[in-house]
Amino acid sequence: MLPKSDWAHLIPHAGGMCLLDTVLDWDAATIHATSQGHARADHPLRGPAGLHAVHLAEYGAQAMAVHGALRARAQGVETVRPGMLVSLREVRLAVEYVSADGRLDVQAQCLYADDAGAQYTFRVEQGGQLLASGRAAVIHPEGPMP
Repeated sequence: MLPKSDWAHLIPHAGGMCLLDTVLDWDAATIHATSQGHARADHPLRGPAGLHAVHLAEYGAQAMAVHGALRARAQGVETVRPGMLVSLREVRLAVEYVSADGRLDVQAQCLYADDAGAQYTFRVEQGGQLLASGRAAVIHPEGPMP
């Protein structure tokens, strides 16, 4: 298990937008992270009716970022090039809004990765119920991010 203090500095998400809390497990192909902050009133993606399930794709994307950074660190790379989310496909939402009760389990599996980008599948569950799933692609552009 890796606390946020171990990996948060490796990704560009900061403050309230760093949505994941803990990495429970990871290997070369997969990551399983958790989050409890989705119920906070000051959650940056939360609207008047709550956290809309479409925002769970951001949780999946952040799991991808953490996984890529952990993989790079394991290979001795200290500075990871930032990524840009360029595609979401086959996104399925099982609920409209996320319940404030219970932690979110965020899992991602790397389908392909190289220096130019990566493609992952992701799924977000709560209490064993699938809330959202899909596929996402990220690129690592040369030079500064726009």
